[in-house]
Amino acid sequence: MEHVTEGSWESLPVSLHPRVLGALRELGFPYMTPVQSATIPLFMRNKDVAAEAVTGSGKTLAFVIPILEILLRREEKLKKSQVGAIIITPTRELAVQIDEVLSHFTKHFSQFSQILWIGGRNPGEDVERFKQQGGNIIVATPGRLEDMFRRKVEGLDLASCVRSLDVLVLDEADRLLDMGFEASINTILEFLPKQRRTGLFSATQTQEVENLVRAGLRNPVRVSVKEKGVAASGAQKTPSRLENYYMVCKADEKFNQLVHFLRNHKQEKHLVFFSTCACVEYYGKALEALVKGVKIMCIHGKMKYKRNKIFMEFRKLQSGILVCTDVMARGIDIPEVNWVLQYDPPSNASAFVHRCGRTARIGHGGSALVFLLPMEESYINFLAINQKCPLQEMKLQRNTVDLLPKLKSMALADRAVFEKGMKAFVSYVQAYAKHECNLIFRLKDLDFASLAQGFALLRMPKMPELRGKQFPDFVPVDVNTDTIPFKDKIREKQRQKLLEQQRREKTENEGRRKFIKNKAWSKQKAKKEKKKKMNEKRKREEGSDIEDEDMEELLNDTRLLKKLKKGKITEEEFEKGLLTTGKRTIKTVDLGISDLEDDC
Repeated sequence: MEHVTEGSWESLPVSLHPRVLGALRELGFPYMTPVQSATIPLFMRNKDVAAEAVTGSGKTLAFVIPILEILLRREEKLKKSQVGAIIITPTRELAVQIDEVLSHFTKHFSQFSQILWIGGRNPGEDVERFKQQGGNIIVATPGRLEDMFRRKVEGLDLASCVRSLDVLVLDEADRLLDMGFEASINTILEFLPKQRRTGLFSATQTQEVENLVRAGLRNPVRVSVKEKGVAASGAQKTPSRLENYYMVCKADEKFNQLVHFLRNHKQEKHLVFFSTCACVEYYGKALEALVKGVKIMCIHGKMKYKRNKIFMEFRKLQSGILVCTDVMARGIDIPEVNWVLQYDPPSNASAFVHRCGRTARIGHGGSALVFLLPMEESYINFLAINQKCPLQEMKLQRNTVDLLPKLKSMALADRAVFEKGMKAFVSYVQAYAKHECNLIFRLKDLDFASLAQGFALLRMPKMPELRGKQFPDFVPVDVNTDTIPFKDKIREKQRQKLLEQQRREKTENEGRRKFIKNKAWSKQKAKKEKKKKMNEKRKREEGSDIEDEDMEELLNDTRLLKKLKKGKITEEEFEKGLLTTGKRTIKTVDLGISDLEDDC
């Protein structure tokens, strides 16, 4: 390992507690990184800090150490229920990681308690744990922390507990905002005291982050740490010891290239990124069957309860493959990752940098490889200009085995694999259509036949993006896919039961007039009918108003006629009365006396 250092911890202008230094020695960090040497003194001198540094530069210790030192220097010691520091981070994996780093220090300071609040856990249990053990330092995701402020009825008055707050840290601030947590952050800030130290840490500075700096920090000191040798040329955003590669291959060759690569690097540790959760589910299953002798694990955002366990287990592995989405792209520190493989390019360019940053961390070496379709090759120049991230080409691997027939046979043998493949294809196409770099990643240029072959589909799915298109190059299998069974006997039994019910309903409904084809998708027909009824009702009401007015005038005219017959008024007075009756006299003026007599 090559240390990217700025001197020993003892060389800091502010001295650290001996037990903090002891914990650093235990962790194997005798030297500081540039972001640590720049940030820690400022934080400890009661400055608000907005720090930007490349991914893998040691930002976690840059705020964990000042938090401990500030709390140790408090005049009034914290009580069990008083909160001295809060660390907010976008994902539960990153929160678990920070909590783990923090625990290496707090075990030397029995006076401090720490608590982890993240999704995927029972909030009621979190409340009870806080009431029993306290939480002087809280590590949390924004949603769960915001929720905890609303648990007053359960006996947790967190708003009162945070009055003693000294330090707030927003880690991966740009990602917090990208993931839509801005409203939660603003709600949380309203509960916190204004007299506090705030640290904002991110790998990239965006306009949204700048707005958050203005809103949440007071006269902040800005720290920007660049890679040596590139600061003057525009700040390379990936670690200098990272080797970045790209490989151009057709959609129906990509999976074979990936498997061949993984088979040749079994003793190493890999992260394989896909664009959607459905792709992770499908290709994770495929890799488990086709890459033997290596531990393969899957993780994505839709996993509620298994994510933490999988993440912690993979961190401990010496070698293995983690198939994942961008939920693992930010801030996650997995030891000794050799390769980051991007099977699908991310939906935005900044995510590319963060994915690559899972390797080559804190002075270690590492490599990254992105697979691109021939039509996407201009993405290389875009990354070099937009993200200051140069890539070198890796040639196609030779003697690869065509594994797509095996994948098809897996789908034919198990309906679960068949359905996963169809969902993965649909989700991939939908994600592709939403790509931010839509001048490069254009849906209309996508070769759907080659893509479907690359997914080893048995037939083309029905979806709006494929409507009206013909695919002569794609040959579906000569099998009725409805007959493919689930390997899981319980699922197959449930499916057969459902099919039998559908057949029975079809038989019962035969001969009846059906309107299923006219049924609108988004209740458009129901809305139309409702609108029509409302219009008719309005017309009836308007019509009845007119009729009432006419009837009133007619009654007036009838009264005049009766007066005329009884000799109470003359014919001249009668005609004059007709002309001055109401506002709608035009209808009564045209009536002669005889007509009125008949009507009466």
